[in-house]
Amino acid sequence: MDAKDYSNFQEKTKINKHMDNKFYSSEKSIQMLIALLKFHNIKKIVASPGTTNVTFVASLMHDSFFEMYSSVDERSAAYIACGLAAESGEPVVLTCTGATASRNYVPGLTEAYYRKLPILAVTSTQDASRIGNLFPQVIDRRQQFNDIVNLSEQIPAVTSEKDEWDVNLRLNRAVLALTHRGGGPVHINLATTYSRDFSIKELPSTRVIRRYTQNDELPAIPNGRVAIFVGNHKRFSDKETQAVERFCETHNAVVFCDHTSGYYGKYRVQFAIVMDQIMQVTNLRNLELLVHLGEVSGDSGTSGLKPKRVWRISEDGALRDTFHCLENVFEMPESVFFNMYSENDTVKQMDFYEDCQNELAKVRGAIKELPFSNTWIAQQTAHRIPQNSILHLSILNTLRNWNMFEIDSSVVRSSNTGGFGIDGILSTLVGASLNDKKKLSFVVIGDLAFFYDMNVAGNRHVGNNIRILLVNNGRGQEFRNYNHPGAAFGDECDLYIAAGGHYGNKSATLVRHYAEDLGFEYLSASNKEEYLKSVERFVTPELTEKPMLLEVFTESENESRALQMIYNTVSNAAGNARSFVINVLGDKGVKFAKKIMNKD
Repeated sequence: MDAKDYSNFQEKTKINKHMDNKFYSSEKSIQMLIALLKFHNIKKIVASPGTTNVTFVASLMHDSFFEMYSSVDERSAAYIACGLAAESGEPVVLTCTGATASRNYVPGLTEAYYRKLPILAVTSTQDASRIGNLFPQVIDRRQQFNDIVNLSEQIPAVTSEKDEWDVNLRLNRAVLALTHRGGGPVHINLATTYSRDFSIKELPSTRVIRRYTQNDELPAIPNGRVAIFVGNHKRFSDKETQAVERFCETHNAVVFCDHTSGYYGKYRVQFAIVMDQIMQVTNLRNLELLVHLGEVSGDSGTSGLKPKRVWRISEDGALRDTFHCLENVFEMPESVFFNMYSENDTVKQMDFYEDCQNELAKVRGAIKELPFSNTWIAQQTAHRIPQNSILHLSILNTLRNWNMFEIDSSVVRSSNTGGFGIDGILSTLVGASLNDKKKLSFVVIGDLAFFYDMNVAGNRHVGNNIRILLVNNGRGQEFRNYNHPGAAFGDECDLYIAAGGHYGNKSATLVRHYAEDLGFEYLSASNKEEYLKSVERFVTPELTEKPMLLEVFTESENESRALQMIYNTVSNAAGNARSFVINVLGDKGVKFAKKIMNKD
């Protein structure tokens, strides 16, 4: 059959009916992948036959943008891609079906790995739930050899908004990895639902994440409100602090921080107590651009900022989409970024910073008398921590409460938010204290976390610079707080969720004997008067003869009530509406209220 006859055959059988139009699969993940390929001008495709990859291949062949080649043998296809990528200098996409077809890519991808050739191997697959359940042509491709690809991403079918966000991030990560740090092969394991619907005429608007280095031409800062958010971060040097301050003055920006952020410059804003308000929704949370630094944050309140776009600065160049609107990643030192965006040094009026400080003063000034609790202890103690000390805060309830109050900028603060586990905060504090045995080293810790890590208190290297503030309410208070799912079980929560009644059940002598036998000076308090008397000794700025342990006995009900009170310190119309929806509709109301508030 010659070319003319074949063309007539196609017309008669309608195989080529839509070749001049753009008809894509209804599968959203495929649409998103194709959109990203087109954005990055990746057009060369080597396709092998099969059923599982029909939805992807058919979508490509209906778009004249792509330059497609066919290869029956996947082993040969991978080597074809190597030659095409090396000669053209462009990325090349491989696509094959399921079963053992993908295994034949291994030799060619090994070649590509050691030559750093940008090959994107898209292996189509059935749903991951079928792995290991004796379904035909289902093999496990969740793990790859170390030297065939730089990155492997599992792409499920999109069935929800959450799936769409996850898939978008994974696809962006995969495509960017083709050229990142010298480049090389990348694997996408693309699940399909075998949709026969190819009626999608236009690709969706798909978020494109870009990565920049300091040698690239950088994008312009958008007009509108700009802020920096710093998660857990090493202490900023003077040079880094100056670079941040210059950036803030150039762009009328602020730096949202918590006690783990390591930034103590003049535009620092510790905004948790404002963001955590239930009956007030602050407009200051709405941002045009949020510049994201640092690692895992323990500040769940300020993590509720609502930026339109996020730029992340990190030397690892990794895509970290904490706020679900990541736009750009800047793979460079933070000070380089801030200096590059502050070259004009145009100082603006710092009204955003002033507005944030006024909002903070308003909320803190409206706090009513709190019950005896970790919250009250934080309120009374944060400003008393001696200058130039070290302060470590246990995760969740303690960190949350202390994030609401200011501490002197000379105090180095930390929390184990990396793994975010209950274990190890006391040991971490002991380790930090060894660096300078003349520097006071404080830790605030709950009873379960203390008993979890108490053995380190007997370590022979423990010095007289250590001071332990133990808040003992006889259980995991996090699970008894009014807004935690465990609180719905009442006292039954203590049985197996909050683990109440262990470790002496608030014994008045257990910790005392343990501490004193280990050479600690022991202090205790069971009410506000006793605490205010003991804390003066506890925070004395001079080194004492012995390390100290201040044990404070609180009641679970007061802990929960204090948190509820401070979350409802002030109100406005939007906050009252949100509170009403939450109270009336419960958990569903929370989701509904968040959805509404996100549109502010």
